[in-house]
Amino acid sequence: MPELPEIETIKNGLLEKVLGKPILEVEVNNASVLRGGKNIFKKTLGGESFTDITRRGKMLIFEIGENVADKKFLLARLGMTGRLVYFDSDDALWGGYSFKDKKSFSHKHCHVIFTFEGGGVLLFCDVRRFGYMEIVDEMGLKNKLEEFGPEPLSPDFTLGIFRDIARNKKTNIKAFLLNQKYIAGIGNIYADEILFESKIDPQRSIDSLSVKEIRAVYDAIGKILKKAVANRGTTFSDYVDAAGDKGNFKKFLKVYGRAGEQCLRCDTKKIRKIKIAGRGTSYCECCQK
Repeated sequence: MPELPEIETIKNGLLEKVLGKPILEVEVNNASVLRGGKNIFKKTLGGESFTDITRRGKMLIFEIGENVADKKFLLARLGMTGRLVYFDSDDALWGGYSFKDKKSFSHKHCHVIFTFEGGGVLLFCDVRRFGYMEIVDEMGLKNKLEEFGPEPLSPDFTLGIFRDIARNKKTNIKAFLLNQKYIAGIGNIYADEILFESKIDPQRSIDSLSVKEIRAVYDAIGKILKKAVANRGTTFSDYVDAAGDKGNFKKFLKVYGRAGEQCLRCDTKKIRKIKIAGRGTSYCECCQK
């Protein structure tokens, strides 16, 4: 599932490509990925443009048009396998195929197509269809945003804030990091990498962590996420950025996806994989205490 670094990378790519461009046509090939209905979706977006694109956790927020009195927003969640890819023209290739090719990946799993003035095309594709798009007004957006904890890369996310969020929590640290109500945007990949970096066993209860250990986790959150954003996210199978390119952070992973391999830090134990909070969790039982 795309996490904060992947969604941030997609956002930055789309800001360069689609901002301010009039939307000439909206095609919906599969209305099951929409919340609120196909007709409202097409009517709201047709003839408009995106005036801003922001991110909250793993959610993309497209501001629609200049109408201040009745502002609308397009929300996009990519789920497990969703992709948002921009073509400069409908003849451009992605993975060797034009999206017009009915045998291509992009055509088969393409559910929404935005065509812009000048020929640019934005595709929302999703193999497993866990992702979705939704039109909301300002109140609807406000309600959505209340579901998220603080942004871990925001200047407002201080050590003091992190300590306050963690205070009196009885859950284990891995489940805590995955909970979007506590901190927005961290998923399974980066939770494992953050805990390896901070040398904390993912099974540890939050209330068992010392002041020094809390600080270590906080520092690791910033370090790992910033490095992942700088390397345009992590690709294992499905994730690509707005240009259809893979992320480069996979080569920096220390534990995620390395179960059974030798630990890169201690070189004495193999990376172990267990299940925590319903998610596969990789860690070194020697390095992480």
